[in-house]
Amino acid sequence: MRGFVVRFLVFFIVFIILVFLFEKIINKLLRVKKKRISETSGKNIDRWGRGIILVIFLCTLPFVVSKDTMNVIKWYWIIYITLLLSFQSILEWKYLENSKQYVATIIFIILNVIIMYNIEYFLQLLEVIN
Repeated sequence: MRGFVVRFLVFFIVFIILVFLFEKIINKLLRVKKKRISETSGKNIDRWGRGIILVIFLCTLPFVVSKDTMNVIKWYWIIYITLLLSFQSILEWKYLENSKQYVATIIFIILNVIIMYNIEYFLQLLEVIN
């Protein structure tokens, strides 16, 4: 079990580094200068929207955990992250004028769904690699 935890942590760290590099590459290809919604007039909408999404998902978390199946938990996180990034993408499109930052966020939504849908496969790879 200890070996699995170490492999999982290494996988997680490598995954975070790859996501960071992927973000840099996408932003460079799209010529996106990173801006924040909190620096626009959409600041309050962003805070309230993220807060409402967080509260809804925290309230539904006990029901998901009680199901105790990997499939339900997996779809819970896919929906949560997709909803959160979709909300962010809409606000970027609306409040960050002359920016393609929302396109990068949409690409990350697609990447998120693919990775989270196949998370069981990645975890099985960690068990096979000894």
